[in-house]
Amino acid sequence: MRASAFLYPWDVVGDPDAAARVADLGVQQVTLAAAYHSTRALTPRHPARRIVTAEHAAVLYPPDDARWEGRALRPYPQSWVASDDPFAEAAEALAGAGLEVHSWVVLAHNSRLGAEHPETSVVNAYGDRYPWAPCIARPAVRAYLVDLAAEAAVRGGAHGTELESCGWYGFAHLHAHDKIAGVALGDAAQYLMSLCFCPDCRAGYEGHGLDAAEAGRAVRRALEPVWAGVGAPEAGWGEVERLLGADLAAATLRWRTEVARGLQKSVVAAVRAAAAPGFQVLLHADPAPYRTGANVGVDVEHILSVADGVVLPCTGSDAAREAVLGPFAGRAGVLAANLTAVRGMGGSPDTLERDAAHAVALGANQLRLYHAGLASDPDLAAVAPALSRLGG
Repeated sequence: MRASAFLYPWDVVGDPDAAARVADLGVQQVTLAAAYHSTRALTPRHPARRIVTAEHAAVLYPPDDARWEGRALRPYPQSWVASDDPFAEAAEALAGAGLEVHSWVVLAHNSRLGAEHPETSVVNAYGDRYPWAPCIARPAVRAYLVDLAAEAAVRGGAHGTELESCGWYGFAHLHAHDKIAGVALGDAAQYLMSLCFCPDCRAGYEGHGLDAAEAGRAVRRALEPVWAGVGAPEAGWGEVERLLGADLAAATLRWRTEVARGLQKSVVAAVRAAAAPGFQVLLHADPAPYRTGANVGVDVEHILSVADGVVLPCTGSDAAREAVLGPFAGRAGVLAANLTAVRGMGGSPDTLERDAAHAVALGANQLRLYHAGLASDPDLAAVAPALSRLGG
């Protein structure tokens, strides 16, 4: 059972013991961030620091100036790791410890891009922009994401890549000092709040037989009971259909699925064109096509015809694992179960062996552990014996 641990370059750069410590967990691979969103991260074992503040979405390598010359949308370089090429420096150290390195690339999640280029952002039915969520229906955004993926994924020392947020991002976002919990939004309401009404999406809806203005009004009407607190919306696509009407709901999803499929196909093709043969391409995904976020909603048949496999969110209950792994049962390709091994982030390292075994019984053929750099010493101490007993 192949297992990989997620890691940031700053977990390794400046810490001569980091690579060996990760190898001692019993993983064979590291999924190392090459392009990542803004974050504040703990580094509990680093000899020189305890906090890294990544102030904006950035690439963790020197971007190719020739590729991006004259383009308004281009990746932002990082400035918080004391290295000219943090990815390369970390990758070399990890490979020296016997670990295979795969790049970790976050695509449609970039708050600085939205702040500096507001026209790129998702616009909800109320006219509010989501600067953290680039609208993937906009041609300039798609072109930027395709080139970013090809550059960030295919770094020296990387044997494959995992693409996060390769599709629609929406309402959900861990924003600084969030104040959005006053009204409970189920995933159906989240879908309605994630529908985009920028000019390109409005034209897309029209192309699918919708009056975009009426569609926006329908979304706002459907959400009125939510704001009034009249019953909490249930989960599932059936609830979206109940709130919005089956025909309208289906039309919005057709447009969004068409756009997401096109982006995913173009991104994977660009990565493969830039990489050597055998370079593995996986997508962080959710089998419910209407879902948005880091684990983008996908069509199972389509995504496995495009990519080499998927990384699926498998932390939580047995039912949650069954929901994401079930639609992929019996399919060829990599089915990697992503399990959080950090107690403070909702993970359960003490039940890692049991949860991983359950995922394998459901069809998972690889494991991902989130996150070797963020976990406490007791969390990490639970990982190695669990993987050993699993044969990882």
